[in-house]
Amino acid sequence: MPLTHILLAILVAFIWGLSFVVIKVGVAATPPLVLAALRFVFAVFPAILFVPRPKTRWRFLIGYGFFLGIAQFGLLFAAISLGMPASLASLVMQAQVFFTILFAAVLMGERPGPHQIVGGLVACLGLILIAWPRLAGSGAVPFLMTVVAAAAWGIANIISKRAGRIDMLGFVVWSSLMAPIPLLGLSLWIDGPDRVAASLMDLDAGTLGAVAYLAYPTTIFAFAIWAWLLSRHPAATVTPFALLVPVAGILGSAFFLGEVMMPIEAIGGAIIVLGLAINIFGLRIFGRARTA
Repeated sequence: MPLTHILLAILVAFIWGLSFVVIKVGVAATPPLVLAALRFVFAVFPAILFVPRPKTRWRFLIGYGFFLGIAQFGLLFAAISLGMPASLASLVMQAQVFFTILFAAVLMGERPGPHQIVGGLVACLGLILIAWPRLAGSGAVPFLMTVVAAAAWGIANIISKRAGRIDMLGFVVWSSLMAPIPLLGLSLWIDGPDRVAASLMDLDAGTLGAVAYLAYPTTIFAFAIWAWLLSRHPAATVTPFALLVPVAGILGSAFFLGEVMMPIEAIGGAIIVLGLAINIFGLRIFGRARTA
């Protein structure tokens, strides 16, 4: 994987990590599904007027829009609104790494190498260390919602990979068109028309700023780059970079939200970085060991 691609993957991970802080702030003032719908409205307009539809099948656009926009973010925003800590959410969502590798192996025949398996197990240990002391502070329902959201992200990764080497900016923009109306409809059903209408009438600068961050750097830029990387490299190589997301999420939550990072979380974060290093450089190291 070229250095420029590695740096792009790291940048995407930190953009996503900070997005959990923004979500936490946003759902404090706006119903979660309304916030998610606005995210994709901003991601679609006005970009869709200038970005041509990618040369891929509609089923890939619809599937990606459903699993990423409705399933992943609908569940994630709702879970955070129900009390899931931003730092813990940023961690649990990285189960998508393992879901993606699993789905890629089962559906696409991609077999992870030994170094990727070892790196994944090491990173998994780091995830467990970070999650363990926080599980008692969050309810089972939002926790399980976040796990299902991570699985939906894994499916979305596979769909973007199956779409092939296409214009990934166009893919993200046009697939985002599928999300706003279903999300808004779900919010009308769950929250009621009065609350939805009031939230849309009372949008303030803070909420609009949160939506803008979630729409542009987080959705259009980050997911376009992520899908572009997945179209050029095996899923088992790309997805472990998302293990850096909880590192950024925990640091951002501590700084902006006052969520305290415990020593065991710092240790877990270091172990995650070690697992990522094994995944990136393990093949080179193991290859040298075999030839020595």
